[in-house]
Amino acid sequence: MSQFTLNLLQGSISFNFSISAAEKLKEEIAVLMESLKVIAIQAKSGGKPKQQKPMEYQHTGDVFFEVFCNPNIYASPFSAKVLITIRDDRLRLTSEAELTRLMEDLDQYLNN
Repeated sequence: MSQFTLNLLQGSISFNFSISAAEKLKEEIAVLMESLKVIAIQAKSGGKPKQQKPMEYQHTGDVFFEVFCNPNIYASPFSAKVLITIRDDRLRLTSEAELTRLMEDLDQYLNN
């Protein structure tokens, strides 16, 4: 397992994260991006956007890592933010991160 560095709105955090868990997160983000695109297209057509399911990714390894995003509150994929929670028995960190930055961090991690 190698270190995954996640850049937050202020600062960053690194933790052990497996490649398979990173690939699963990437799949979840791809589904989220489709939901965000559907909402953006519906908004442009003037109709009321159909409610989309939130993304709730959870992984338990050395730390508990959770990523949550409600696509219904963002006008486009580029404005979307995700709520990040990382915790273990001694520490709990909850912060926001830009979805696009999370995608970049994940791609960099998977391509190294």
